[in-house]
Amino acid sequence: MKPDTTAYVAVMNEIKRRIRVVHALHSKEANLLYGATQIESMVLQIRMILELVMLSTLAANRPLFEQQKQKFEKHWHPAKIMCDVAKLNPSFYPVPIQELPSSHPGVARDLLEIKSGFLKADQLVALHGRCGDLLHAKNPFGKSADYKLYERMVPEWLEQIRALLNCHQIRLLDQDTFHLVHMSEQPGDVVRVYTFQCEGSVGA
Repeated sequence: MKPDTTAYVAVMNEIKRRIRVVHALHSKEANLLYGATQIESMVLQIRMILELVMLSTLAANRPLFEQQKQKFEKHWHPAKIMCDVAKLNPSFYPVPIQELPSSHPGVARDLLEIKSGFLKADQLVALHGRCGDLLHAKNPFGKSADYKLYERMVPEWLEQIRALLNCHQIRLLDQDTFHLVHMSEQPGDVVRVYTFQCEGSVGA
């Protein structure tokens, strides 16, 4: 059965909503009154976004998605979750894409893989753990958390996530097609997906 991209789009739109929340918290447009909870709330949303990225390509298959989601809820290490997801879908991780005008007849744009500046899979695992470190009560006799450092890092993390997802290629459980995903084609726009037959390379 061909995967339905509707569920994947729903997850990407959920990520967009959570990113907007982080921006509102960081700019103090949304104010939670206590600085520690303001920063913790930003970090919690980023952690949720990372989990959604990891699970998104299974969204077209609800039983598989729910199975892996339950592992997150039981505090499994994210590297193990990513390994499980990769076994189900080796091409699960988004490939960030730059679209350029094409010189090939009949082709509107060339799709070029972006090589740097985005959140790579191993960085996602590390960042997920780093976010988790802040989201537990600390020993009052131990070293306190560096909240200001987390606050300063939030824009950088958001930019890495944006660079990963803004325009990306993804393969769901069906390896015969790939999907080009635009997170926004104009301000306030919803996520849009375009499906292509695989030709053995990133280009289309």
